[in-house]
Amino acid sequence: MPRLVDHEVRRRQITDAVRRVIVSGGLEAVTFQTVAAEAGISVRLVQYYFGTKKDFLLATHRSVMADAGARFMQRWTALGPDAEPREAIRAVLTELLPLDDQRREETLVLGAFGWAAIVGRGITAEETFAAPRALVTIVADQLRRAQRPAISDPNDPELDAELIAMAIAGLAQGMLQGYGTTAGAVELVDHLLDRVLGTDTRSTPGAREPRRPRA
Repeated sequence: MPRLVDHEVRRRQITDAVRRVIVSGGLEAVTFQTVAAEAGISVRLVQYYFGTKKDFLLATHRSVMADAGARFMQRWTALGPDAEPREAIRAVLTELLPLDDQRREETLVLGAFGWAAIVGRGITAEETFAAPRALVTIVADQLRRAQRPAISDPNDPELDAELIAMAIAGLAQGMLQGYGTTAGAVELVDHLLDRVLGTDTRSTPGAREPRRPRA
């Protein structure tokens, strides 16, 4: 009997290959031929699952966001329903930084898509905006939770969330270029949250340690 093929597994095999090609050679290195070779399958099979290059590029972008989303959910579950807004925001932001090989690969891939949208290489900015918009919504919701009713003129959570999202995107790209260390990046996240939410002095998981003087 012919072996049954799991089409979702095959699509994932292809999008994973696209990721690796992007990481090693940039978006301009992605073709049906290079993806097929990286995946170890025929060009015709890639074309069967994705009729155009843009089809498998957008599918790859969605797969990266799905992986990040799955990690977010794991972190949310681990924090529990009573997590403080600061803890929740911190968990989300640190998942966006290239602190390990998987997150570094994702940051490289998303950065390549962002550049393609800037220079008009077949991907529009609008097609990549779902993720940052979702991040802003999540952070803004947590900032609203953190606001104290007694404050007569509270900060605008939407603007603060936009600022946080832009700052984290810049920090992630800077890390790829070797700007700063992993510990330094996490310290910057904590400092950013201090600026928006106030200094966290509690000795709870995720709370920052006292800042050490720089050499």
